[in-house]
Amino acid sequence: MSTIKSKFNAMVNDVPNHIKREVDMEFAISNRIESLMREKNITKVELARATGKRPNEITRWLSGQHNFTIRTLSLLSTYFGTPLINIEG
Repeated sequence: MSTIKSKFNAMVNDVPNHIKREVDMEFAISNRIESLMREKNITKVELARATGKRPNEITRWLSGQHNFTIRTLSLLSTYFGTPLINIEG
């Protein structure tokens, strides 16, 4: 008899590796944004105001489930004064 945990593990194992990597990257970016916000001691509302976005969009960014565009990554990197992601040559 299979348990819920074994069923869950089977489902996770069926997820393609590139999707797992995508999810890891989405969470890494949202964690980086949250860390930079703490360093600058700014709130979601302040970040929204500074970037011309709505606070609910910032909430989506921080959820780890947002598909960032290059434009948004560039905007945030410029605002924070540091790259959000590094691309190795």
